[in-house]
Amino acid sequence: MSKRFDGRVAIVTGASRGIGLAIAERLVAEGAKVTITARKPEPLAEAVKGLGEENALGIAGKADDVEHQAEVVAKTQEAFGRVDVLVNNTGINPAFGPMIDLDHGVAAKTFQVNVLAALSWTQQVFRAGMGEHGGSVLNVCSVAGLNPAPGIGFYGATKAMLAHMTQELAVELAPKVRVNAIAPAVVKTKFATALYAENEAEVAAGYPLGRLGIPSDISGAAAFLLSEEASWITGQIMVLDGGTTLKGGM
Repeated sequence: MSKRFDGRVAIVTGASRGIGLAIAERLVAEGAKVTITARKPEPLAEAVKGLGEENALGIAGKADDVEHQAEVVAKTQEAFGRVDVLVNNTGINPAFGPMIDLDHGVAAKTFQVNVLAALSWTQQVFRAGMGEHGGSVLNVCSVAGLNPAPGIGFYGATKAMLAHMTQELAVELAPKVRVNAIAPAVVKTKFATALYAENEAEVAAGYPLGRLGIPSDISGAAAFLLSEEASWITGQIMVLDGGTTLKGGM
C-alpha cells in the first residue's frame, strides 16, 4: 500500500468502530499518525491497540463537548507535533419516525452533534495551525441528506446542512485547507443495523451493485479525498451508494 500520509497527523472522531475506525486504519496503513475519539473508553482502547499504540492515540469524550475537542487537539499536537487531517465522522440518530412527531430536545441534540460539533472541530484544528500550514477536512454526510428519508428525516436534514457547510467552509478556508464530504448509503455497521438487519436481501436488492456497503468501501474514498491526489478537489460531496440513488433510493 502507498504511503500517501507519511508525516501526516490525523484526528478521526467517532472512530472506535465502523466507518470511523476503517478510515483510521486506512490512514495508519498509509503512514499517518492518528488520534481517534469516541464516548466509551473501553472500545476506544481496543481500537488503539489494533491500530498500534505507536501509531495512534485514543481520547474518550463527547464529540460536541468543546473542552474535549480542545483537549484532543492539544494532546495530538503534544504527541505528534501537528494536525494535518480532520475527519468529522461522529453522528447520532436517536429517533426513528415521522419528523412531525419529533421531540424538540432530541432534535436539538442531533443538530448539536451532527452539525455544530463538526463546525467546532474544524474551527479547533484550523486555529491550532491548519490554517497556516494547510490540511484537509472530510465530513461524513449521508445519502439521507440528498433525498427524503422517511423515518430518519431529521437525521437527513442535519446531514444536508453538513453537506452545505462543507461547501461554505471549502470557500472560506481555501487555498490552505480543502474541505470535502462523503455521503454513504447503508453501510453494514452497528450504527446502521436497524436499517437492514431484518431484511438485508430485500434492502440490497434496491442497489444496482447488488449489496450493501462495508466500511472498507468508504475508507478508500475517504483516503483519496484527504490525500494530495485530490489536491484540486474541494467543496465536493462524493456519493458512495452502490448506485441506489440512481434508482430513487434513500
